[in-house]
Amino acid sequence: MTDAQSPEYGRLNPMSELMPMSDLMPMSDLMLSALETLVRCESPTEDLAACREVVQVASAIANDVLGTPAQIREIEGRPVFWWGDAKPEIVLLAHLDTVWPKGSYKPLFEINGDVIRGPGTFDMKVGFLQALFALKGIEGSVALVATTDEETGSHASRNLIKELSQNAKAVLVLEASLDGKVKTGRKGTSMYQVKIHGRSAHAGLEPENGINSTVEVSHLVLQLAALENSEHGTTVVPTMLSAGTTTNSVPDLAVLDIDARSYSTNELLRVDAAIKALQPNNSAARIEVIGGLNRPPLEPTATKALYERAEKVAATIGIPALGHASVGGASDGNFAAAAGAQVLDGLGAIGGGAHALTEWASVSAMHQRTDFLHAFIKDLLND
Repeated sequence: MTDAQSPEYGRLNPMSELMPMSDLMPMSDLMLSALETLVRCESPTEDLAACREVVQVASAIANDVLGTPAQIREIEGRPVFWWGDAKPEIVLLAHLDTVWPKGSYKPLFEINGDVIRGPGTFDMKVGFLQALFALKGIEGSVALVATTDEETGSHASRNLIKELSQNAKAVLVLEASLDGKVKTGRKGTSMYQVKIHGRSAHAGLEPENGINSTVEVSHLVLQLAALENSEHGTTVVPTMLSAGTTTNSVPDLAVLDIDARSYSTNELLRVDAAIKALQPNNSAARIEVIGGLNRPPLEPTATKALYERAEKVAATIGIPALGHASVGGASDGNFAAAAGAQVLDGLGAIGGGAHALTEWASVSAMHQRTDFLHAFIKDLLND
């Protein structure tokens, strides 16, 4: 279903079967009602059925707000929300998946004064709705595209994002802000899994006959720590680690995940070469490396022009200066910039606590940022 009769949407808005909800309440109430609907439709990336449902619900909301539902496209086995031009000059880029497994965030939705809480409010269902409402009354070559695999690396949607960005005049990314600041730089990311193959043996009777993968991986962790470079913000972080099967056996397999990030492409290439050249301490052990570069850096050269223009628009409509920042986290804006597009990121929610139980977004900022985005899109379309 892609119309306003989506079961979840209708359940929260029973009168929508009689008339569009936009005819029943002012925009501020409509935004909050739509947000509650979207947040209550939990959408962890790994749950494909949940992601299909959230895209259907989002399409129903688009129908109510903008008068037509979104297309629901299937890209590499994943659902994608697409509202607007088929080949847009202005791309509003968002995602509808979250990091939260169903039932892991409670209460599921609440508003206390200016604070909205719920899974994916800050990252980034508020941002998606700000973009959707900003399109009201806009005419021109623009599209809002929301994917459902951003939180796990955008493996299915990255080619779509690159293709869209190659032909776009501007790509506006609705990821959350940093204390209200837009994001003009992001680190690139690489993800690896290293498997160390040893040999099992009885830990008490004949440990000398084994090759201890836990010992081997400890040597690798120290080598990885030495790859960091603070000058370029290069971090190489061993994350998940597992080894062995029983407490009285020499472990024959250790598995280590690695998260590497940098503001410099050359640094990521240096780290990539070093990780793929890792050697075991014991020559009889064997190392297997899976993974590599994921997202390239979002460099200020790709964001400077749009940021300066955005500040002029903010001043024109009488809101405070946006401000800007570079951050360690990556987004789909990294892919857009690598494809040659002018990009501005962090245009979404004002709040905090991404991926944490303290996640929250500001109610009042939703409206201000929606108004700004509407004016910014119109300004870009007037070129």
